[in-house]
Amino acid sequence: MPMTVGVALANNLATIPEQARRLEAMGVDSVFVGETDHNPFLPLVLVAEHTQRMTFGTSVAIAFPRVPHVTANVAWDLAQYSGGRFLLGLGTQVKGHNERRFSVPWAPPGPRLRDYINCMRAIWGSWQHGTKPSYEGEYYQYKLTSPFFNPGPIEHPDIPVIISAVNPFNARLAGEVCDGITIHSFSTFRYIRDVLIPAVHEGARRAGKDPASLHVQGGGFIVTGRNETEVHEARERTRRQIAFYASTRSYANVMKTHGWDDEAAALHRLSMDAQWDEMTRMITDDMLEEFCVIGTWDQLPAQMREKFAGINTQVTLPIDPQTPDEEAQFREIIAQVKQIPSVGEV
Repeated sequence: MPMTVGVALANNLATIPEQARRLEAMGVDSVFVGETDHNPFLPLVLVAEHTQRMTFGTSVAIAFPRVPHVTANVAWDLAQYSGGRFLLGLGTQVKGHNERRFSVPWAPPGPRLRDYINCMRAIWGSWQHGTKPSYEGEYYQYKLTSPFFNPGPIEHPDIPVIISAVNPFNARLAGEVCDGITIHSFSTFRYIRDVLIPAVHEGARRAGKDPASLHVQGGGFIVTGRNETEVHEARERTRRQIAFYASTRSYANVMKTHGWDDEAAALHRLSMDAQWDEMTRMITDDMLEEFCVIGTWDQLPAQMREKFAGINTQVTLPIDPQTPDEEAQFREIIAQVKQIPSVGEV
C-alpha cells in the first residue's frame, strides 16, 4: 500500500473546522486528535462535518477510563456520520495515570485491552446483526440490551481499531486482534525495526492475517522547522520530552535495546525529585539521533525516507504552514513523503 500522510490536530474546537479543510485541500490523508488536556472525540465531529475525503481518528483515546459500551457507542456514531472515515485509536496509559488521574483500578493492561476490544466488537456485532448479547470475558461483559438501547445497523460497521504500543505484547496484540498499530513516539528506529515490527507481524500470522494489510503509523520524534534556528529549538524541546519518557519504567525496554539501562535508572531517580533540567542534560545528541528525524522542512522528506522506509504505512508531519508560500511548500513535502516506500515495498 502507498505511504500516506497524517497530521495531529490541535484540540481547539474554534479552529478545527478551518484547519481540517485546509489540510485536506493540501493533500493530507488523515488527521488525529490525542487525549491530553481535552476530550479526543468531540473535535472529530467537526472534522467529519467539514471534510469529505480524509480519514480521522483518535491517536489515542485512553481505553480503561471508558467502559467498552461507551467507546463503542461514540465510535459507532462517528463512523455513521462520516460515512466510514473514522479510525478508533486506543491506548492503555501507565498504572499511575489510570489509578491516580483517572480513578481506574489497575489490571494487566495487555490482556485487559484484548478483552476490551473483543467486547467492543461483540457490541458492534449485536447492533449490526441484531444478535443476542452473549459476550463474557475476564474483565468485561455484554449480556444485556433491548431494542431501546440498540442504535441499529450502519452502512460502515467495520470500524478500524488501532492501538498504541511500546512493548512487544501490545505490538503482537495489534497484529492479532486489531487493524494496526500506533507506535509510541518514544521508540528508536532500531527498536521499531528489531522489536516492534516483528512482534506485530507475529501477531498477524497467529490470526491468519497478512501483515502487509495492517496500518502502521507513528514512531520516533519529528524534529523540524523552517530554518536551522527553529530546528535547534525543536531539538531542545524534544530532548526534554525524551528525558521525561525515558524516566518511566514502563518504557525501559526501549532504553535497554541500546544498553542505556543505567541512564534509565538515573532518569527515574531524578524524576522522583522533579529534577527536569538535570534529566534533560542526560539526553545526548547520539540519543537524539536514535529517536528522531531531524531536519529543516526542505530536508525532511529525505530524512524521513531514511528512517521510515519499509516500516510504516503512514507518517505524521508536524508542520503548520502560515502563508500561501508555506502551504505550497507543504504540498510539495507531502507529495515527496508519499513516495517513501511503505511496508512490503523495501
